Amino acid sequence: MTSKLIAFFISTGARRYHALREALQALARASIAAVLVLLAACGAAGPDTAVPDRKTIVVTYSILGSVVKDLVGDRANVIVPMPNGQDPHEWSPSAQDIAVFNRADLVVQNGLGLEGGLEKTLQQAHSSGVRFFTASDYITVRKVGPGEGLPGGGPDQAVGADDPHLWMDPLAMKQVELALAGKLHTELGIDVSARAADLAGRLDSLNREIAAAVAGLPAANRNLVTGHESMGYFAQRYGFRLVGAIIPGLSTQAQVSASDLAALKKQIETYRVKAVFTELGTSPAVAQAVGRETGVKVVELSTHVLPADGSYFTFMRNAARTIIDNLK
Repeated sequence: MTSKLIAFFISTGARRYHALREALQALARASIAAVLVLLAACGAAGPDTAVPDRKTIVVTYSILGSVVKDLVGDRANVIVPMPNGQDPHEWSPSAQDIAVFNRADLVVQNGLGLEGGLEKTLQQAHSSGVRFFTASDYITVRKVGPGEGLPGGGPDQAVGADDPHLWMDPLAMKQVELALAGKLHTELGIDVSARAADLAGRLDSLNREIAAAVAGLPAANRNLVTGHESMGYFAQRYGFRLVGAIIPGLSTQAQVSASDLAALKKQIETYRVKAVFTELGTSPAVAQAVGRETGVKVVELSTHVLPADGSYFTFMRNAARTIIDNLK
């Protein structure tokens, strides 16, 4: 009897042991699978996930980076060191960011002084032999025109100054992506011609969509007052008047004076402006003060920050809709 009981407990214990071991192994497999799914999801969603054995393209700011990613797809790693929401006029890179630029197979930059805080880093990468593509070399650069800005504006706001905010025009971005497609083929051996043609078609459609939406806004209401002079390409493309800016310059680092604000308030009254648009780098307190003194509403406008989906198309639709809805 005793031997049978011992055998029973041994066999029972063995079965329990094997059952427990199988359960633990199943749990481990499930955990590993979950981690792999999570990593895959992060890889899909994470814009800067690098894949070995692919060329690396480093882009200086998020909005340009969105279009480059759309163009390149999975043919290369596209990295944007500057966090979305940082002001491209003044962001400074870390040592790790600098290393990323120096290891790039190609750096895509805006040019026209937009990447002020990156100037030394970009010069260093260029001196190290890194290839560069400058977006503004492939568009018709808009110049500051007579009557734009305010009398106290700095040199970047003088008549004839180059405007760097080219991403506010979908057709300018079309010129950029088509030129970049050629550069990728000749310099890196990456053929994205089919993607380039598709992207060009979608940018044409986006332009028509925005133009149709703007057409419903009376011409007398198309008067823009913004945080700084960032809307020139948009205004030129869709028939808006640039009445003025809280910061009278093309860079958010420009300064504003009491005389500038007095001139701006006069312009707002003259053109019966319906809204003042404040944006990244604009002092909320100054914007609200302008709004209070003129009786005009102050509206936040995203001109430098990608939306949650990371899409340039959503970014432009949101910007256009914000403007149209608040100038009716």
